[in-house]
Amino acid sequence: MDYPIESFTPAEAARLEPHFTNLDEPVFALVNLPETVKGALFARYSRYDGTLRRLFLDEFADSLPESGDWERDEGKRASELYDTIFLGYGDDSVAQLGGAHVACEWVSNVLTKILQRPRLASYLEQSTRYIRYDGEVSGLGYRYYRNAALGPQYEQTMDSLFSTYSSAIPVVSAWAAEQFPAADGVSEGAHARAIEAKALDLLRGLLPASSLSHMGIFASGQTYEQLILHLLAHPLPEARDYGQMLLATLKQVMPSFVSRVERPDRGGEWIEYLEQRGAAGNDWAKRLELTGGDDADAGPSVKLTHVDGTEEDLLCALIFEQSRASEASIRTAVERLSGDERAAMLSDFVGARANRRHRPGRGFEAVRYRFEIVADYGAFRDLQRHRMLTVQWQTLGPELGAGVPDELQQAGVADDYKRGLEASAAEYQRLAESGQSDAAPYALCLGYRIRFILDCNAREAMQLIELRSGREGHPSYRAVAHEMQRAIAQHHPAVAASMVHVDDQAEPRLERILSEMRTEARSG
Repeated sequence: MDYPIESFTPAEAARLEPHFTNLDEPVFALVNLPETVKGALFARYSRYDGTLRRLFLDEFADSLPESGDWERDEGKRASELYDTIFLGYGDDSVAQLGGAHVACEWVSNVLTKILQRPRLASYLEQSTRYIRYDGEVSGLGYRYYRNAALGPQYEQTMDSLFSTYSSAIPVVSAWAAEQFPAADGVSEGAHARAIEAKALDLLRGLLPASSLSHMGIFASGQTYEQLILHLLAHPLPEARDYGQMLLATLKQVMPSFVSRVERPDRGGEWIEYLEQRGAAGNDWAKRLELTGGDDADAGPSVKLTHVDGTEEDLLCALIFEQSRASEASIRTAVERLSGDERAAMLSDFVGARANRRHRPGRGFEAVRYRFEIVADYGAFRDLQRHRMLTVQWQTLGPELGAGVPDELQQAGVADDYKRGLEASAAEYQRLAESGQSDAAPYALCLGYRIRFILDCNAREAMQLIELRSGREGHPSYRAVAHEMQRAIAQHHPAVAASMVHVDDQAEPRLERILSEMRTEARSG
């Protein structure tokens, strides 16, 4: 197709070039503009009969500051237009049209889960698997969350955990080097990095949930607004502090997107509602005597508690988009197929999946699985990050226990590891009994287990299981992925069989060696 080519005068082109790529193409990007201007442009775009660049010239260019000092002046016209549409008419979809990159540093591992709760956002988090936590930070000490209200005993326990962790790293690394000598063709550097990663994997369960991390977030204005409201309504002081800092930061780069947060009739009422909702949940859990923990199910487990849909439903959904028939007619046709024909049909729709990123179509969303999982907090942290599924989790506590990796017994540090677990549980108990139950999880090691729900359709289950079963993954969440696939196979064997990129190689092994070799090859 020959697209119309817009023509601009030299003066117009000069005004457009700093803010639009590809002036002579139908696909282009907006650059060097504040987020509110971008959002307002698209908001007006939906009711403007011309092109976006012409709209910019006609209605926006004159309102932008010559200096480009967006922090002080977003463009009065853009801000007013955004406020009219968003605040005046309540068009929340407009708030999806602008986004911002924000860094949240020195956040506890408890807070990282709260920050990552919104699904429609992108997150990058420092990993306890690849970053050593044995060094002290100047002016801080070991990297963990501090609050004077938690008392000196809390800091003594945290210091002790980090000291044990730090002392164990060289011991476990030496054991791993002996157990997994470098194979032929593996460089000394790649082998050393893989050995260290193995040691950090085995010892990360000793780190407390108070361990500090850094996070990067990219999200729309709408997502940030919701996140800030939840942070400000949260019982943890750390969450409320970061909610205030996040609000202050976004007011500098996209103030109109978060302007409702501080309005008593909007954000104020919303925060009050969230607080009431949380209090009601706590009250009912107490009334039903469900707050004491359930030791009967202690230990790691994966239970498929509910299944929606059949493999027949899956086949009908797969063919729907390619047909022109009603669902009733499609089902009648599928019911006439023999077992072999149904298997062939599913195989054709799944296709030859060369890698795990080749996933079948949206028909796989016709069946759903609800899993109740008990796994260590470290594994939960990684599984919780999956976006397009429902994740619900209970508060971290010591009731479900914590395991000690067998390799640590072989390395000679298991007793120190156990003492660390016991010390963290004792400090948790002290904090809980002193009226600080919300903050008590800070004290618990990542090796303690937590109960959570993963509710996902077959397409997302395939993505999660194949990714988290990968040979470079941590053994604890690899085990969860394997159990999820086995549970699905009992109900829908054809769905489980389509997950052809599940790594089921047995432990133990040096998980990161192939990745380190690939990294070294690329850098060389």
